[in-house]
Amino acid sequence: MALELKPCYLIEGDDHGRVAERRARLRALAEGQPGAAGVELFEGERATVQAVAVALRSTTLAIGRRVIIVDGVERWTEAEVAELEPLLAALPADTTVAFFAREEQRAKAPDRLRDAVGAAGGAVSVERALSARELPRWVIERGSELGLELDSGAAQMLVARVGHRQQRLLRELERLALEMGAKTKLDAESIEELTVGGAERRVWTLADALVARDAPAATKLLLELRSQGERLPGLTHWMVQRTRLALEITDRLEKGEAASQVRRSLRMPQRAAERLIADARRAERDGLRHALERLADLELETRGGGVLSEDTSAVRAIAAITA
Repeated sequence: MALELKPCYLIEGDDHGRVAERRARLRALAEGQPGAAGVELFEGERATVQAVAVALRSTTLAIGRRVIIVDGVERWTEAEVAELEPLLAALPADTTVAFFAREEQRAKAPDRLRDAVGAAGGAVSVERALSARELPRWVIERGSELGLELDSGAAQMLVARVGHRQQRLLRELERLALEMGAKTKLDAESIEELTVGGAERRVWTLADALVARDAPAATKLLLELRSQGERLPGLTHWMVQRTRLALEITDRLEKGEAASQVRRSLRMPQRAAERLIADARRAERDGLRHALERLADLELETRGGGVLSEDTSAVRAIAAITA
């Protein structure tokens, strides 16, 4: 069934991500209409009142609904809009015009355009970005809709790590919901670990590869991170932390604790926790203790106690641990 489009729209606001999303959605809907005549797009330098007026006065040979999208009307003046007012009031029944304004400080959609859209039977929508004080509550509400239970500290941490853009926050919540599953409780500490950046994520991947005794992957990641400026003492610290966690997992499993209970206690995505538990089982207690001893030797070597370069010492340590 075809969607009933209004004669015109004005979507405005300072939430640029949401405005862009509304434009993409409208364009997709217009192009998917049965018998659609296509979408005419005016953006950048083409998004002028004069160009839109010429388009509205012209006729088209195409059959079906004609949709005109105009992006950037926040640059228009009140006086310029006067040319469009009679054209919008007399739009053909098979034509829809959608105006988009990405507002910033003084750059706003003209009041006369807003009034003209309303008078023509159109719809005006405002996409406002929330204030910094409002965002944590919004994060908690959106997370609840996705099956996540975030406390106030977790919501504040997510805003601090991801930023104030609501669309980015929503995408991150959706990612967390997919990784963690429904009915998951998250606090500030778990959010901090789960939202690490690209470089931090690769550090954890290096540590996981070491626990899994994947020599090629661990060596490759080590050299890549070193080439990006990561310091070896920092990398060694995280490898030690992950190995200690794997040893703790092994001890708990050997004492009879269920793997599912161990998994739930780990502050990481479900799949990552399951993978770490499996790797810890394969490594066994003696192998993990040996890895910690070799990492301790590496720490001494990189503090002036060795004659080899840091990278050579690290590669040799990985080879010894994963042998």
